[in-house]
Amino acid sequence: MPECNVEDNKTRCNCTYTCSKNGICCECIQYHWDRGELPACFFPDDVEKTYDRTIERFITVYQERGRWW
Repeated sequence: MPECNVEDNKTRCNCTYTCSKNGICCECIQYHWDRGELPACFFPDDVEKTYDRTIERFITVYQERGRWW
């Protein structure tokens, strides 16, 4: 398994919340999944800024906007 490239991941991360998991995608995904959420990178920027990262919100946005926002 390749090593996590934290600095490269940070350049692609659209999360506006400051946390210790920024750039460490495997930890971020697990953290949010445990809470019934998805990480910021699953959402368009305008939705991410609301901090509503629920799976239900993701489904709604996906249905409204399609796969590529």
